Amino acid sequence: MKRIVICAALLALTMSGCATRTQTGGLVGTGVGAAVGAGLGQAIGHSTSATLIGAAAGAVAGGLAGTAIGHYMDKQEADMRQALANSEAASIQREQQVLSQAESSRAQGDLDVLTVTFKSDYLFAVNSSVLQAGAYSEIDRVATVLNKYPQTTIQIAGHTDSTGSEEYNMQLSQRRADAVKNALAGKGVDPARMTTIGYGESMPIVSNTNEAGRQQNRRVELRIIGQNQQ
Repeated sequence: MKRIVICAALLALTMSGCATRTQTGGLVGTGVGAAVGAGLGQAIGHSTSATLIGAAAGAVAGGLAGTAIGHYMDKQEADMRQALANSEAASIQREQQVLSQAESSRAQGDLDVLTVTFKSDYLFAVNSSVLQAGAYSEIDRVATVLNKYPQTTIQIAGHTDSTGSEEYNMQLSQRRADAVKNALAGKGVDPARMTTIGYGESMPIVSNTNEAGRQQNRRVELRIIGQNQQ
């Protein structure tokens, strides 16, 4: 029994060592998958030895799945950057966010997020939630990539500057997020993959004390997450 435990643990360590040679997305995906797999293994095991075996085997299986998620996100990021390479309306950021779930056997994990940020001034007129004619070509570029990678979910978040009342800004940001969702759906992106939320002026990225800062704060963000990380 001890030999089985040791072999399982060595196999898990071997997979972990291999993960360090993957790209950033693959490595983070491995961490997410291994954490989930280990949690499943512990849930399956009924004795101490069985728990160790289950945890090690689950970590290996989860690590393999997580690596696939990471590579999937790597490819999606590369295609999105290529699609928006000449765009002045949008920027792209890839980040790993800490996910805490105290009620889960997986206490912590890394959430791999690809964020596309649209400058609202390119999409909407002042105080409007109606997309301008030039916005559709930008949205079409994004939709083409999203349709190529259906195993992701998209949270669409609207943000405003601090001009006007908080209530008005909250409603405006929600309407703008909904408008972007509807436009993406019109380009074939499954509405079931998308959720919207309006943050109004509550989450500025820079100060609202001057026009340059307010312009940056007026934005719509698409947070793209691999479904298997949910």
